[in-house]
Amino acid sequence: MEFLAIIPARYASTRFPGKPLTIISGKTMIERVYEQSCKAFENVYVATDNNRIFETVTNFGGRVVMTKTSHVNGTSRVLEAMTQIEKLRGTHCKYVINIQGDEPFIQPEQLKELSKCFNDPQTEIATLVKRITNSNDLFSPNTPKVVLGKTNQALYFSRSPIPYLRDLPSDKWLDNSIYYKHIGLYGYKRETLIDIVGMEPSSLEKAESLEQLRWLENGVKIVVSETAFESHSIDTPQDLDKLKANNII
Repeated sequence: MEFLAIIPARYASTRFPGKPLTIISGKTMIERVYEQSCKAFENVYVATDNNRIFETVTNFGGRVVMTKTSHVNGTSRVLEAMTQIEKLRGTHCKYVINIQGDEPFIQPEQLKELSKCFNDPQTEIATLVKRITNSNDLFSPNTPKVVLGKTNQALYFSRSPIPYLRDLPSDKWLDNSIYYKHIGLYGYKRETLIDIVGMEPSSLEKAESLEQLRWLENGVKIVVSETAFESHSIDTPQDLDKLKANNII
């Protein structure tokens, strides 16, 4: 088993309780994420802490494992799920792909772009970015930004616009610099996933509320691939309404 794709899905979202079970054009959100993921990977599982989600996935023929309710983030839930799945399958994976459960329109091509980062055996963690083309994304604290090094490694993630163009008014920034937003997909080497879950929360992570800063502070390199595909994560009911208004749903 080379790639193992895991979709964390919890019921008790603060901003959108029961989000994975939301119906989108006749199917639950979690079913849509699962179907898209299966177009890119052979081994796909949902990891949940809720019986309703577990039953829903089982009923549409998906593979699912039950995890603890005590996880503080999706990364630790993914590790528990990986451990369970490896025991069930009797084999270890090489790489784990963490797919967000609130991305019902994720494109298989994006997932394949992410997996190609591991063609380089030195890659420990991989993620995706997309070029920012509008001011709403650039200045929204809900859209994490990332700056890259010359070898396509992440240097820093922030909810603030980075880089800050000191000598230009902010309405000129997009015309004078390249900005990237982070697409919340991750791939990990199996051993790296085990290592990062054991790391203590860091000061930068706490400041920005971005878990990936913990990994950077601990010296883990994050390889970045640029995607042309747009991301449509659904964090609140209002996000769903916006997608409907824009005819994406």
